[in-house]
Amino acid sequence: MTRETRETPAEAFRASHPASAIDLPYAGIPTFLDADHRDVGELEGYDAGVLGFPYDGAVSNRPGARYGPRAVREASGWWAYLSGYKGGLTNMRTGESVDFGDLAVADCGDVPVFPMDHETTAESIAAHVATVAERALPVSIGGDHYCTYPAFRGFAEGAGHDDVGLVQIDAHTDTVSESPLFGREFHGSSTALIADSPYADFETVSQVGIRGYESPEFLEFAEETGLNLFAMPEVDDRGMTSVIEEAVAAAGDGTDAVYVTFDIDSVDPSVAPGTGTPEPAGLSASQALAAMETLGAHEAVGAVDLMEVAPTHDPAGNTSRLAANLLVAFLERKFAV
Repeated sequence: MTRETRETPAEAFRASHPASAIDLPYAGIPTFLDADHRDVGELEGYDAGVLGFPYDGAVSNRPGARYGPRAVREASGWWAYLSGYKGGLTNMRTGESVDFGDLAVADCGDVPVFPMDHETTAESIAAHVATVAERALPVSIGGDHYCTYPAFRGFAEGAGHDDVGLVQIDAHTDTVSESPLFGREFHGSSTALIADSPYADFETVSQVGIRGYESPEFLEFAEETGLNLFAMPEVDDRGMTSVIEEAVAAAGDGTDAVYVTFDIDSVDPSVAPGTGTPEPAGLSASQALAAMETLGAHEAVGAVDLMEVAPTHDPAGNTSRLAANLLVAFLERKFAV
């Protein structure tokens, strides 16, 4: 046996210890759900491609979302570990069985960002999401919510869609068209920019979980533009599943596909404190998971992102764990049950 073909000591050890194949949730090189690492142009055979946007140069309050993609990836290892260790899992919320090893998900790493240049960063995000969208469902992890605008545009262009609806789960509307302090392009303007793009308008935008304070004329603005508004009191009164079903239907009416954006500040800060602009009286973890489970089951949904996780504001890591679970719940419903 030559040196090139003989079994190495490492191979011999792994062969004699089958448990070596189990990846611990805190070990190894973190990819989302311990998925294969692939270039954005090499996604043949994969259902979804994960991208990170480590950028928070467009925030209006606390920075830190640049660290979100890495933290969410690390947290997602827990579900891959459990599935590998137990040989599949039963989701006790839904009663469904799932083996995350069956999910054909690739992690394409982080897109190049330019901390002092939001325009070039936006071009980078759009180009990379478009490349994924030509081949698989884009799953994006932010990063501040400004990143959703170029990601939405990249999805539409890459997937070849003329019209794309938006389901936005958020504490804030992000409909500022021009700020005297922050200008036109920041994380408070992403939905305005999307509605002003060639691919969308406010009539196919659904906003879920909105609370706190907006401009004095916002309710009149929503009525005049046809924006589909489901504020937090309506979610509490009707239940999340009913609201999300209506929100998807409105966003999908007359469009080619629906893009989902989930801002983690939609969740109550007692549950998810690791974000830049926390607002009290938000979603519970159960409501947030119900939203993503429902969205994952809809054929119209063709892309998803999760934004504004700022792990430096949550030393316990609860926000990152919930964020990872939300994406896992979406992908599980989309591809594995």
